[in-house]
Amino acid sequence: PDVILLDVMMPGMDGLETFRAVRALPAARETPIIFMTAKSQAHEVSQLLELGALGVISKPFDPIDLSRQVTDLWEKHN
Repeated sequence: PDVILLDVMMPGMDGLETFRAVRALPAARETPIIFMTAKSQAHEVSQLLELGALGVISKPFDPIDLSRQVTDLWEKHN
């Protein structure tokens, strides 16, 4: 994939565990990952960015605007 959009809070395996599992895959090691989360306080966002996330989209989000937000973050990466 060109980019992965990943929720932080998921049942079973949360977003941080999934992030680490994806990073362990050689084919996806460099794939940009954008998190979506309702936990959007500055220190929480900073933690995700320090892990290597491309960006963070706060919930609730506007579904009509979501593709633009993802595209904007992805384009900044390139």
